[in-house]
Amino acid sequence: MSGTVFVEIQFWLLVVFSFVVPGIIVWACLTVRAVSRNTVLVLGVLLVIIAGFDFYLLQTLARMAKLTPSLADDAIFDSEITVGLYVLPAFLAGIGINVVSHVLIQHLTDAQERFGCELADE
Repeated sequence: MSGTVFVEIQFWLLVVFSFVVPGIIVWACLTVRAVSRNTVLVLGVLLVIIAGFDFYLLQTLARMAKLTPSLADDAIFDSEITVGLYVLPAFLAGIGINVVSHVLIQHLTDAQERFGCELADE
């Protein structure tokens, strides 16, 4: 192990899965003009999975920071600032859950309308 967690692969995975991948997902959602329900569902579930992975990485980095001699990583991953770092995974999970919920509600609304039309035809 090196003297700081900032050079570890887990730190860079945290950066990628906290900022880069969610940024690409949001950018894609804002630029696409037409998208299927299944794609939206997959993107929502992916955001929730990324949030869980971020949570795991934060836990791992906090454990690793305790073992390193560097005070800089202790100040971030082993202090009160850590609570602020958990806001981003919570935010991503919240958006992912809302997206999945939207898809499910939309599907159920459409299914109810189809059921009502089938009932009216009989």
